[in-house]
Order: sequence, then structure tokens, then C-alpha cells
Amino acid sequence: MKFVVSTKSGKAYSTASDEDLFVGKKVGETVGLDAIGLTGFEAVITGGSDKQGFPMHKSVQGSARRKIFTAKGLGFKPKRKGERKRISVRGGTLSQEIAQVNLKITKEGAKKIENILGKKIEEAPKEEMSAKERAVKASLENVGSADMPDAPTKKSRH
Repeated sequence: MKFVVSTKSGKAYSTASDEDLFVGKKVGETVGLDAIGLTGFEAVITGGSDKQGFPMHKSVQGSARRKIFTAKGLGFKPKRKGERKRISVRGGTLSQEIAQVNLKITKEGAKKIENILGKKIEEAPKEEMSAKERAVKASLENVGSADMPDAPTKKSRH
């Protein structure tokens, strides 16, 4: 499950967990973020989306996907005045089918969230290329512009 944690300043940080945390909680509930490594932090669940990308809708009870007839709201932006549409949304209760949960921090912990979830720039160790990859790279380097015919130019119609 992926968690997107938003701060009061407007910045958002992403983290993931293999465990299904907060299953059974509803959109709008306050939860402690100790389970995802943010000790002392509390947040409100503001929404989320399932594995197929359908958004959670607070007014739909349960965790199943349903089709609702709506004039506005999550998952639908009307183009004309009075336009309504039937759309598929997930219920407002978290389940194992939810892939992403959106959270808004209400209480901060002792450490700053930037220090805990901020991007850490690390250089990945260079991996050795296989013999096949080296051969392909060498053949691509050997092919020069002299071997390629000139590209056709666009003629003007004057």
C-alpha cells in the first residue's frame, strides 16, 4: 500500500508499506502514523484509490466499487452546466483492494517530516553489463553518421 502524506505547508511525501495498514478505517478518520515510521504524527485520511485507479468516495458506504450518478465531485468534472454522469467509485472504507491512501497531517511529531521522508539522493552502484549488452553498445557506437544516408529535406512550394 502506498501512502501520500501532505503537510500544512502544501508539500506531499510518499512512502510505501507491504502491510495492509488502516484496513477498516474510513475517509475522514484520524489515524496515528507510527506504523509507517512517523512516530508522534497523526493524520486524517482524505481519500485514496484502488488498484485499478478508481477514487474513494466518502459518501459511498463500504469498500466495494459502485456506480453512482453524480453532477460533481471525485472522479468527474462536468464540462457543461447541469451535466451529470454515472461513474465508478470505491467506497469510503479502506480495504485490501486500496493501492494508495492520501493523508493530511493534523499533529506533528518531534522530528520534522522532511528529515524522515524527504528525498535522499544517493548514487546507485554501477552494475556490470553483460556480454550481450556490451556487444550491442559497441555496435551502436560503431554506427556513425557517415554510414547513415542523409535525411530527406522538406522542399518548399514556391
